[in-house]
This record gives sequence, C-alpha cells and structure tokens, in this order.
Amino acid sequence: MKKPIKLLAICLLAILFSFTLFAQDKTKQIEDLLNKYNQYGQFNGSALVAENGKVILKKGFGSANMEWNIPNQSDTKFRLGSISKQFTAFLIVKLAEEGKIKLDVPITTYLPDYPKATGDKITIHHLLTHTSGIPNYTSLPNFFKDKSRNPYTPEEFVKTFSSLPLEFTPGEKFNYSNSGYFLLGYIIEKISGKSYEQYLQATILTPLKMVNSGYDHSDVILKNRASGYEKRGKKIINSPYLDMSIPYAAGSLYSTVEDLYLWDQALYTNKLLSSKSMESLFNSYIKAGKSSYGYGWFIEEADNGSAGKVKVTQHGGGINGFNTIIYRIPEDKNLIVLLNNTGGTVLNQITESIRAILYNQPFTAPKISLALELLDAFSEQGITSGLNTYNKLKNDPTYAILEGDMNNAGYQLLQSGKTKEAIEVFKINAATYPKSGNAYDSLGEAYLTDGNKKLAIANYKKSVELNPKNDAGKKALEELLKK
Repeated sequence: MKKPIKLLAICLLAILFSFTLFAQDKTKQIEDLLNKYNQYGQFNGSALVAENGKVILKKGFGSANMEWNIPNQSDTKFRLGSISKQFTAFLIVKLAEEGKIKLDVPITTYLPDYPKATGDKITIHHLLTHTSGIPNYTSLPNFFKDKSRNPYTPEEFVKTFSSLPLEFTPGEKFNYSNSGYFLLGYIIEKISGKSYEQYLQATILTPLKMVNSGYDHSDVILKNRASGYEKRGKKIINSPYLDMSIPYAAGSLYSTVEDLYLWDQALYTNKLLSSKSMESLFNSYIKAGKSSYGYGWFIEEADNGSAGKVKVTQHGGGINGFNTIIYRIPEDKNLIVLLNNTGGTVLNQITESIRAILYNQPFTAPKISLALELLDAFSEQGITSGLNTYNKLKNDPTYAILEGDMNNAGYQLLQSGKTKEAIEVFKINAATYPKSGNAYDSLGEAYLTDGNKKLAIANYKKSVELNPKNDAGKKALEELLKK
C-alpha cells in the first residue's frame, strides 16, 4: 500500500506545483501589462488582483507624490470617488435590516423638511438605484466653479438642489445622480444619531479592521495619502481643490487596495449582514446602459471563455485627481482593484485585459494615446500642426485613438478658448467612433460654442439618434430649434 500512497502524494505535489507556476505566469502577465500602461502614462497608482479569493498581485506603480518622488505602494491611500456609494448603500440596507428604516416609503418620512411636492414621490429605493429624478448636483451649471471649494453641512448642501424640479417621474428610468447618495448620507445621520463618518466607522470599518480607510478630510495629516494629479496632454498638474464635504456619502471615502480586498472578502460572508440583505445589494433593479444597477453596484455579465458568461459586480469612481475601480466576479471569487492618482484614465480597458488574463483569453496590448500628442500639437502649434500630427501617427500601431481621451482633449481645448482646434479633435473622434452618441454630442457643443448653429443642430440630431437617452442633447437641440 505504501507505493501507491507515495505515488499519489508525488502526483498531488506535481499538480500543486503546476498550479503555482500557472498563477505565477498570470501574475507576471498582469504586472507586465500594468508596467506598460504606466510607461504609456495611462496608469499611475496601486493594483490588487485576487484569483479564487487569493491575492496573486499587490503592487504600486508610479508616484504617490511626484514632487518628492514617493512611489505608490499597496498601502497607499487613495480617494475613492463613487466607490464610496457601495458603502453608503450597505449602511442603508443595514438600517433596514435592523428595522430602523423602510426602503419603500417617501424620503419625507425621514426628512420632514424636504420639499413635499417632490419628496413625497421619492422613496429610499429610488435614491439607492439612481431612479429618483433628482438632478445630479455635479452636473449643474458652474458647480465646480461656484460651489466645489466651499464647505457645507449636509443640511445646507441638500438645500442647494432639493427645490429643483425632477427630471423625470421617480422610478421611471435610471439617471446617475450624486444627489441621491448625498441624501442617503443625510438620512443615515438622521436615523442613526451619528455623523455619516461615525456610523460608517462603527458599522463597517472597525468590524472589518479596515484601518487604512475612512472619510477623507483635507486638513487632516494622513499617513501614506496619495496626492491627486490631472493630465493636460503630456503635462501633469496638481488637481484642483475640492472640499470633501461636497462629495460626502456619494464620494468622500479613501482606502487602499489591501483594505478593499478585506471589504471584498467580507461580502462573501454574513458577518455584517444577513444573506437576504446581502443579496439585495446585488439584485438587478433597473437597466443602466449595457449594465443594470443594484444598490451601489453595477451588475453585468462578462465572457468567461469556454464556460460562457459570468456575473460581474463592479463600480468605478472619479474625483479630482483620482480614478478608481473595484471589479468582482463572485462565482470565482476573483477581484480586480485599481486605484489611480492622475485623474481620468482607461481603467475599464485595463480591467478587461486583466480579466482576460485570469481566464486565459487573448487581450488587447496597451497603446499610446494619440490624444496626448494631438492636444499638445493643437494647443501649442495650431490646427495645421495638429492635423499633420494626426495624419502622421494615425496608422502607427503603437498609437490608439481612445474615445474618452479624445473627448477630454477636445474639452480641454474648448475650455481654453481654442474652439476651432477643439472642433477638429471632436471631428476625428466622431469619425473614429461613428456609432458614439457622445462623440457627436461633444462636436455639437463645440459648433454651438463657435456660433455655427446649423452644424450644431446636425450633430446634436445625430447624437440623439444614436443615443435616444441623451436628455442633455435633446434639451440643447430643443433650445437651438426655438431660436
């Protein structure tokens, strides 16, 4: 009997060794991928990847502070932006589980001073699922110019948007709104008798030992905090100041990739919530573009190779100087966390490539964003130089025309008064992505700024045709046709 047992042990060791080598190969592929994105200026931050619940990569890339050449590490603290919403949703569901709040009653039940004309129609569920119809305060005219740097109490800030007319009947459709999650934070304070920050700490962060997470305050000395930067073409600048009372329960938290792994693992347990309550976070309540939305999470399906489709729960975040994503595949306990401190970047694209590596699928290699070259050329040397640069590099396989980057480049030119140059960039983007309603919407706005009503109307019409849910485009078109 000894020989078969010994042979079995050797076989098991061989299998274990091969799995270890396989995991190491994936780790190297992911690390090489992130190094290349860092080299191309498209990722500067910290990353954590877990497979089957086990961390296979945990590393920083680039600088946490560029002025002092301090590198990003796995314990670097980043502002999360809208990833904060899943924590706010969790707190609300926790209160519901304890019988302290009902999700299907009007918000005026808990906020009696909220205008009843709209508040009586909006439920907590509507706030959680972005179906309330309350205008998104960060999209209001001159928000960043007039309000974003000033401190507010929750009560004061709610008054800045509570009297605005609803954009649609509550429950009718999905329209992402930071206002709804701001209100949820205020409701948490009213019900719990604690500040949002205190209740978050006591209910989630302390029990899960998330010691490197919390509500960010600009005046607090916070060890290992990453500085926030933004790109202007190839140049990097310090991000504009944002008072953290403004994003509040919709986006004011900070964390590390390590702490978000603890959070991910806790979501597989009933340590803090019952199974039924936990399931309610990840139900698909409303269609949200190509995804659906739960409570603080986007729900979607991704290709799992030969096994078909796999359910994904994910959410991104963007806040002055930071861009983030947490991407979970619960069926396999796979996790991707990317925290970036150079403003908006291609985190969705990076995440898709990492997911492909985890499932042994082909993925697109990183490319240099042509938008960076074009922004510099158009802004510094004018239209002729910009178009020459485009014609020279458009077929170069090391470059790619990335829709989001091109759109950002166009708006940077538009905001700096270079309207003609912006139009050329938006035209290139629309020609490259002819099925993108957003590309034509931006081009329409640029023509409108330039005073070309005819072409503004034509492009807004194309945008609305491609994306019938483009309410802002419809409104702009309506205004143009009145004149």
